[in-house]
Amino acid sequence: MATEKKVDDVTMDMEAFLRAAKYTLVKFTDMNAEMKEESMDICITAVEKFPTEMEKCTQMIKEQMDKKFGAPWHVVVGKGFSYEVTYEVKNMLHIFVAGRTAVLLWKM
Repeated sequence: MATEKKVDDVTMDMEAFLRAAKYTLVKFTDMNAEMKEESMDICITAVEKFPTEMEKCTQMIKEQMDKKFGAPWHVVVGKGFSYEVTYEVKNMLHIFVAGRTAVLLWKM
């Protein structure tokens, strides 16, 4: 009985979190404001267009970033990863879209 209550509480907490997490959370960036906004728009569009196909999502982000800001951009999209990267200053973005999906974007 107690186990069922815990599961229900966790489910309700997660549902409340996902309702509250409709906005994009910027975990880290050193981009200027204009580049950050354009990069976030590209990332959000890709994650919303391909919510379950991470490979297509990363491909779309990389192609658009390479075209708009010059190559080479690198992208990781997923739900659970850690990172340590070397990047060009003023060219890194780490965001969470819709609460769970993380996007790491950097230029090297």
